[in-house]
Amino acid sequence: MTSEGDIRSILGRALDADEAGRKDEAIDLYGQAVEKILRLEDREKREKLNKFAKQALDRAEELKGIRHQASGQAAPQASRHSPTVLQPVKSSSALVSPSRAGPALEISGARHAYTNEEKKVLEHTSHINAKVYVPFMDIDLLEKFHFPMPFTDKDGPLELAPKQKRDFVSWVRVSELCEQPQLIVGDHADFYSIRQTVVSDCSFVASLAVASQFEKKFRRRILTSIIYPRNSKDEPIYNPSGKYTIRMHVNGIPRKVVIDDYLPLGRYNQLLCSYSSNKSEFWVSLLEKAYMKLMGGYDFPGSNSNIDLHALTGWIPERALVKSDEPDFNADAVFNRLQEGLSMGRCLVTVATGELTDAEAERTGLVSTHAYAVLDMREVDGVKLLQLKNPWSHLRWRGNYSELDVVHWTPELQRTLGYDPKLAATYDNGVFWIDYRSIMNFFDVFYLNWDPALFQYTYCIHQAWSAGIGPTKDAYNVGDNPQFSLTVPAGRGSVWILLTRHITSIEDFRENHEYITVLVYNSNGRRVYYPTDPPPYIDGVRINSPHYLCKIRLDPGAERRYTLVVSQYEKTATIYYSLRAYSRTRFELKPLGPQYTTVENLSGEWKGRTAGGCQNHPLTYKNNPLYRLHIGPADTSDLVIELRGPKVYQVGLELTVVSLADETVTAPFVSQKTGVYRSGFCVLDLAGIPAGVYQVRPSTFLPDQESPFFLKVKSTTNVVIEKLA
Repeated sequence: MTSEGDIRSILGRALDADEAGRKDEAIDLYGQAVEKILRLEDREKREKLNKFAKQALDRAEELKGIRHQASGQAAPQASRHSPTVLQPVKSSSALVSPSRAGPALEISGARHAYTNEEKKVLEHTSHINAKVYVPFMDIDLLEKFHFPMPFTDKDGPLELAPKQKRDFVSWVRVSELCEQPQLIVGDHADFYSIRQTVVSDCSFVASLAVASQFEKKFRRRILTSIIYPRNSKDEPIYNPSGKYTIRMHVNGIPRKVVIDDYLPLGRYNQLLCSYSSNKSEFWVSLLEKAYMKLMGGYDFPGSNSNIDLHALTGWIPERALVKSDEPDFNADAVFNRLQEGLSMGRCLVTVATGELTDAEAERTGLVSTHAYAVLDMREVDGVKLLQLKNPWSHLRWRGNYSELDVVHWTPELQRTLGYDPKLAATYDNGVFWIDYRSIMNFFDVFYLNWDPALFQYTYCIHQAWSAGIGPTKDAYNVGDNPQFSLTVPAGRGSVWILLTRHITSIEDFRENHEYITVLVYNSNGRRVYYPTDPPPYIDGVRINSPHYLCKIRLDPGAERRYTLVVSQYEKTATIYYSLRAYSRTRFELKPLGPQYTTVENLSGEWKGRTAGGCQNHPLTYKNNPLYRLHIGPADTSDLVIELRGPKVYQVGLELTVVSLADETVTAPFVSQKTGVYRSGFCVLDLAGIPAGVYQVRPSTFLPDQESPFFLKVKSTTNVVIEKLA
């Protein structure tokens, strides 16, 4: 009788033959696997393996030279979905089966296949810290994990941090550290057992704590589900061969991180990495090793839990300030929102201290610029309390509601929270209670990660923004910035927009000077040129984190079309990014067009007589430089004319109609002006311009303002430009 193990063995051999280029052998083995799956008498097992049968059949046919249109299956080159049928998104990139990646969201929008540009972006940003991290696909679930000899990562050992090098003796395998190693002891990963050592990754260890606590409390695998290999119950297991694959959400999609089980050992026979206090349990050390490999080694500059938890779970990252100088800041509302999200399993929460003096740190027991896991939030008799865990698993808060506090811990409060301060005082495990008022005094920011299952629909676009396109700063012109039209229906709720900048180097991560944001304009989905005219509906805060989250509330009364602008402060390098939207209702998100067939760049100058000033000076205005545009031969054209001059001068444009190619057509205007004169830049953006002859005149506001200027003319049809004066 054929077993599931036999089938997986055949598929593993087929993959090996495929990778080695032995086409005929691979085709034969894929065929054997398909036949055995279809002959299984156990219906449940057959249905479980059906997707592998389809993938094996598709791959065999591909090797034979038979090609099919995309149909949503995972293939060696990642595709998002069928180009014609709306299908559920698998995880955040449609590459991993929903049973392993969490709840499925539907794609909202018409396009479901990666464009060539997106493929280039995702391929380029798969090169991270001189290693390649390919997309994680369903076919990876058949990867070979068992070998005659223990597996050793071809990428070699990780770079150690200076504190590790000081005590380092050797790399040892998990099997050398205990007699009966396990990946997880018991039926869940225990957050109390996590210990951080000399690696500077407190935010990552805090992330492990909150995610593992979530698994225990809500019985949903959001952390241990990313570890392979797995057993028949879909649980991660210890691998005697020492090979593990970790699925992490990085640079727009889930990617595959392969590691061996060598861990750094110190001179006192201690692990020089984070570990579990259960000496035979190794999920903590292996997850940390995978993340450190991705980040370039154990010499890690530090992160924040937004970034770490998104990589581990794909949950939506958000920052919430603990305190703010903004007049509408409501500290109680922040607490209530976080408490509700945490208690209902909607979000994961960590909190970070700000800069503390040595005296403050000694007095409070808190660590400066340090991340803590938020395990619980309660309000009891009007007092707001939080239970935190220090990733070090020792050193606790010494103020109000600590185990040292003899004033506030009433018997009623102890019963309500199930906490005995006298018992807690006998053992320092880094877990403590602290009041919200003290949080506001000594902590700076909450890091939240929200469950994508809160939404039904999602859509994502991956793009590159070239260093040579657009100004370095957005102070005067955002016309060349990446822009998107977002159409949302009438209703309640909101659309969440997540901008993620792709990072490929630890140096970029260590010295991140790239400040990104999303600006939202209520401009009916049309391109925006001036950053403050109209004023942004939502003016994004520029931050140097890879992730920025923007929330747009739906209008209960009407459908809305917004313009989203990706903004960057002092852009000096090409930016690769993903823009993803989430909503409970269908929406449409698409890059703003049109695609111009003609782009002409001209240079000129205002000098002497031709520095005529604006129309307030009629005698000299006519002396300004003049250009003639011949537009045709299509019925209509979309036309953009941009003028750039010195920022110290106010500049403007006027476009006038000379004649139309079709005399029966009524001219849409006699002349069009850019309106108020602006510092250094102005633009005319006109749609539906009839074929014909037009004249454009650039000017400064005052006469005798001499300088060079630049004109850019973009059109969806052919345009011939000549200088008249």
